[in-house]
Amino acid sequence: MTPSESSCSQKRTSSSALELGPRKKPSTQDPLVHCGRHFSRAVHCFCNIQTLLTNGIALMGEQAEEPEESLIASERKEYTIFRELLQMVPGLEPRLMMSSEEEVILVADLIQKGANGARADDTKGMKTTIIDWITPNGQSLNPHIPHNIKSGRGFHHERTGALLCPAGLDWNKSDIKSKLINGQIQVTGDQWPVFLYTNYTYDPEDPWNGLLRSGLLVSARFALTSAQIFSRTDLVTDSERFYTSILDLLDDPEEKEEVEQLLVWWNRQVFPLYTEHEHMPSQNSALARIRQKCAQYRNGAANAPS
Repeated sequence: MTPSESSCSQKRTSSSALELGPRKKPSTQDPLVHCGRHFSRAVHCFCNIQTLLTNGIALMGEQAEEPEESLIASERKEYTIFRELLQMVPGLEPRLMMSSEEEVILVADLIQKGANGARADDTKGMKTTIIDWITPNGQSLNPHIPHNIKSGRGFHHERTGALLCPAGLDWNKSDIKSKLINGQIQVTGDQWPVFLYTNYTYDPEDPWNGLLRSGLLVSARFALTSAQIFSRTDLVTDSERFYTSILDLLDDPEEKEEVEQLLVWWNRQVFPLYTEHEHMPSQNSALARIRQKCAQYRNGAANAPS
């Protein structure tokens, strides 16, 4: 066998597609990263975790001396979010109380890593599917929007521009459209896009009508824009201000009735069988029998002679 033939033989026998190969060492991820992902999706998307922990620990020490009512509104809101994080992560509170400053920073970095990763994964997944959601049935977008390219979206496209146009502005007016496209009109985060509303229709006389009840909102937002990456400091969409302005409205006690109605609507979107009515257990079910026996026991104990 020539050296050349020997070399080829070695290459062919070094590995086989029919063999599973050596077992890879499983990679483990700190549970705090997973908690960070959930925290970002369920509690607060744009939170600076290190600042939240630092301020929260300081406030926790002060709370032993002063009531929570002594805090200003922003401190109280931040402290509430901090407490939610503590409840979400088992053992986090004692761990923080016993940690050095360096250890607190490490904990914050792990949670922040999870939060950042959740945002990246969510927006990446929406980038392609959003095109199908905004294309009318049986029609096509003109001009065509590639599924994997965002540069032609935002105010640069007729369809996405109409959806992102701030409520109260008329996208059909050429001067409004051109100013949005060239940036003469700077859209701030508290100028909410019309796609937040049912059927993308805004009523200035009743601004709560249809707000946050858009079918598209159930699925996405950021994927409509032309921004390449999701950033809280994005000057085009002003994402952080948009996010916090929505939260401020939902947390406003003066809007409690409308918010409760909105939550009912969302529960029905996510859980189609959701109902506000109380469900009584079936008459012959095991649950009904358990409750019946429990009631008999309580009544018997209450009527027993002392």
